[in-house]
Amino acid sequence: MRIVAAEPRYVAPAPDGSDAFTVAALDETTSTPELRRALLTSVAETDELRRKLHEAHRRISALEKLVDEDPLMPVCNRRAFVRELSRMMALAGRYGLPSSVVYFDVNNMKQINDAHGHAAGDAALMQVARIFVECVRATDVVGRLGGDEIGVLLLRTDQVLAEAKAAELATRVKQRPLLWDGQNITLSVAFGVYAFVGGENAHAVLDAADREMYRRKSTRQHEL
Repeated sequence: MRIVAAEPRYVAPAPDGSDAFTVAALDETTSTPELRRALLTSVAETDELRRKLHEAHRRISALEKLVDEDPLMPVCNRRAFVRELSRMMALAGRYGLPSSVVYFDVNNMKQINDAHGHAAGDAALMQVARIFVECVRATDVVGRLGGDEIGVLLLRTDQVLAEAKAAELATRVKQRPLLWDGQNITLSVAFGVYAFVGGENAHAVLDAADREMYRRKSTRQHEL
């Protein structure tokens, strides 16, 4: 919508971000005070509507983040992770390019909790999650799968490359002890990798990576 009148002009943005409303101070010989007041009121109401819409979008974004984010770690929760896994599987199937999921388990959490308290255990999980977020690409996804289990989705990454990336992440975790109450607590993770190309069930893919993690853990292959 565009209302055009004599100069000078006032341009107000449209509430949907499209073409602007152009409103001018009409010449007194061609307009009435009532019309001028109506135009100014319309501009003010449009601006207020735009402000309210912007605020509504901001609140919706904040709520979506709360729904998707894990309450402890700076990563997505299991529901959001499975949703992203399904999306990534669809892309892999469409383009025929494998992607991978890595299933991590933080070792010795019970011992950390028993020796240092549950607050230390929470700090250990948060540190591992931060390391993962720092060391993967923006296109990858990190999520908490439950308890001390963390998943990483690696876009367009085959089994070999995913194994190498998982080993790198495990090494970084081990190289950065948690400083807690004046003590260094060494952290480590076990992992299992599963590459997929689409056409599978997201939960079945997670289960396969989980089984591989436990297989490696039982044979101590996770120790670097």
